[in-house]
Parts: sequence; C-alpha cells; structure tokens
Amino acid sequence: MARRDLTGAVDFSVLEAMTGGDASISEEVLGLFVEQAALWSVLLNPKADGWRDGVHTIRGAAAGIGAGDLASICAEAEATEQALAAPALDRVKTALDVALADVAAYRHELMLRGLRG
Repeated sequence: MARRDLTGAVDFSVLEAMTGGDASISEEVLGLFVEQAALWSVLLNPKADGWRDGVHTIRGAAAGIGAGDLASICAEAEATEQALAAPALDRVKTALDVALADVAAYRHELMLRGLRG
C-alpha cells in the first residue's frame, strides 16, 4: 500500500493537526486506532450484547483520526433501532474496512518517510 492508494476515507490533516505533524506520534495514534478497531469490531453483530458500545467507541476513534464518514455512519448506527441493526452494522463494517485501508496506506507512507530520514 502507498499514498496513491488513499481513498479519502480519512482526512489525515485532522490527525496531523492533532499531532503537530510529528510522524512518530501519528504512527502511535494510528496504531491505537487499528487496535481499537480490532478490539471493538468483534461487537459489530446485532446479536452481541453491547454492539452500540462497540459502534460508539469506533465512532470516537474515527473522529479522532479524521475518518469523518466512518464516524457519521457509526452515529447513524447508534441511533438505529434493534430491528434494523444488521444493515446498519454492515455499513459500519464496510466504512471501517475502507478507513483501515487508508490508515494502512498512510502508515506505509510514514514508514517510508522514516527510512528516507
């Protein structure tokens, strides 16, 4: 993955503003986002107790790195009634996958910048 693979699902200027452009801090924050996604995505199942908690946590993490579309889709899912949870959670999973792909491409770019010194 490389910067050319970015889809725009994450506005990394939000992350850069938060980290002051420090690549090592950006890498740490993105690593935490990936960990949060892995931990909480297990709950993205309408039959799971606490699926709203998982969506809420992913929403906050997404907003923190500039994944506005994901955060918005999570907000919609949080407000969804139980009977409509399955399609809402599918939209969250899809948006999360797209955001994670952008994060992987950006982290790759950060690694390359670090190698270039």
